Amino acid sequence: MKRQNLRTIALIISILTYLFIGAAVFDNLESKQEKTQKRKLDIRKYELMRKFNLTKGNFDELEQVVLQLKPHKAGVQWKFAGSFYFAITVITTIGYGHAAPSSDSGKMFCMCYALLGIPLTLVMFQSLGERINTLVRYLLHRAKKCLRMRQTEVSMANMVTVGFVSCASTLCVGAVAFSHAEGWSFFHAFYYCFITLTTIGFGDYVALQRDHALQNEPRYVVFCFVYILTGLTVIGAFLNLVVLRFLTMNAEDERKDAEQKKALLFTIGQPRGEARPLRACPCYIPERKHIGNSNKRRGLKGYYTEVLHFQTICSCLWYGGEEKTQGSLSMINPYDLSFSDPYMEQTGISPHFVEPGSSGCICGPRQCTSISSIAAGLNFLSPFRSFAKRRSSV
Repeated sequence: MKRQNLRTIALIISILTYLFIGAAVFDNLESKQEKTQKRKLDIRKYELMRKFNLTKGNFDELEQVVLQLKPHKAGVQWKFAGSFYFAITVITTIGYGHAAPSSDSGKMFCMCYALLGIPLTLVMFQSLGERINTLVRYLLHRAKKCLRMRQTEVSMANMVTVGFVSCASTLCVGAVAFSHAEGWSFFHAFYYCFITLTTIGFGDYVALQRDHALQNEPRYVVFCFVYILTGLTVIGAFLNLVVLRFLTMNAEDERKDAEQKKALLFTIGQPRGEARPLRACPCYIPERKHIGNSNKRRGLKGYYTEVLHFQTICSCLWYGGEEKTQGSLSMINPYDLSFSDPYMEQTGISPHFVEPGSSGCICGPRQCTSISSIAAGLNFLSPFRSFAKRRSSV
């Protein structure tokens, strides 16, 4: 099974296991608290019904009115500032739920707006995060050089450390600011920043929803908008550094598999008659400097005669395709191909053998192909004719 398939199956199993673990933990932590709160609210409900002499129907109607009034408690939501705030929560997929379009035309535009805005925003944050990581890597490299460190290369651990510190600092700065502006505790403000910048957006804590802040505190409004966009950029850079590296592993494995298949097809199987690139043979070839000058001055007929006297020829040297065999025979030096018995006796070289598949040589595990296998083909050639095509027997 491919590594990509194994990795996908492992991820699916891991996510399902993680979901079961999360469900068990939340059940244990929140179930009792939920029952306690429900019991307290029911008691308070019956006290109010007795106090104001309300029937169950009257109380339900009052409850619906209160729920509908809740979004308007913070003031007007659909002026430009509030609309801009809502647009940010849409395209960043935060989705607090503190405000929602009520008209059908508004709902239709919201769907179309999100359909284009969400992918555009994701691409923007990913590209911006990549640029930030490049800048941080450059600054770290320069800092290591200035400090005269022995290892100036920026490692993945360095980048992860910087990214983690940046995320933690962004969350802490936001927690301090919102705890002061909204009257929350530091922990609740930190919780709000984390839920916002990870785009979870539960909506249980929402900034700019008290004392008509959208209309009365423009500097605070600008700070909230800038903080959300900047924080999302920092988080996007960290995710680009860590998460996207794992997302590209399948693509890298697919590319490696394709290269291996291509190399395998190139080495083993090619269509008949297709030119195969000439590769170096591991057989020993004598250097030309040992060959007499008289041999170099021999004519075309002398070369042809010497070829016919060869006892062994490494077939991989002949299996070179048709690309240049249409030229003159004078371009072929027999000493570049192999060597004859008289020369072997003079130099003391034993018949050469080659292992299959080494260095691209196609010879089998035996003495290289005898000239007798191609002698018949050479008999048809005139000393002054060129090789027309490669012999299929080689």
